[in-house]
Amino acid sequence: MNAVTNVLIVDDDALVRSGLALIVGGAKDIDVVAQAADGAEGVALAKELKPDVVLMDIRMPVMNGLEATEVLAAMPESPEIIVLTTFDADEYVVRALSAGASGFLLKDTPPGDIVDAIHKVAQGDPMLSPGVTRRLISQVTAGHEEGRRKQARAKLSELTERETEVAGAVGEGLSNADIAAKLFMSIPTVKAHIGRLFTKLGVDNRVQVAILVHDAQS
Repeated sequence: MNAVTNVLIVDDDALVRSGLALIVGGAKDIDVVAQAADGAEGVALAKELKPDVVLMDIRMPVMNGLEATEVLAAMPESPEIIVLTTFDADEYVVRALSAGASGFLLKDTPPGDIVDAIHKVAQGDPMLSPGVTRRLISQVTAGHEEGRRKQARAKLSELTERETEVAGAVGEGLSNADIAAKLFMSIPTVKAHIGRLFTKLGVDNRVQVAILVHDAQS
């Protein structure tokens, strides 16, 4: 990972963009490389500049944050995406997380927590608490069907015993450090296992791993 984390801010409200740029740009190891006023502009800038992290608003003209997240998450070496919202129960946030976003922030999040969230996702750590993760999973998996259970179990059956343990810990919403302590391994080893989980399970982020674990256990 680069010593400096490059961030792209995508929001249709100029005041919000400016405020976020001041907050985020004030951290010595974060560089705001660009700002975009809608999802389409954000996607174009992300493809050009290849930022490490994108702060993505949801409700925007031209292309909303959900559509932009889906496009960016499908890119090779896609950036980490943090969706911005006014309400933590926003259905679009749930859909964005399912599409590949790394987590979400409320727009009234304290400045220090915004910077901390960027650091976490840039390092591959989750920025969702276990409680938030469980609530999101319950919304995503509402109306659970037998087919989802079978599909999740089939995918998880391809994992090694150690990878299964790591997947279960991710499903609990644990951070890399917590997983390392629980399973008696180093943090780099945890990160390596999680990278293999993403590849084997065909997912983009930890929330999607947690959803598969939840489906398999239902």
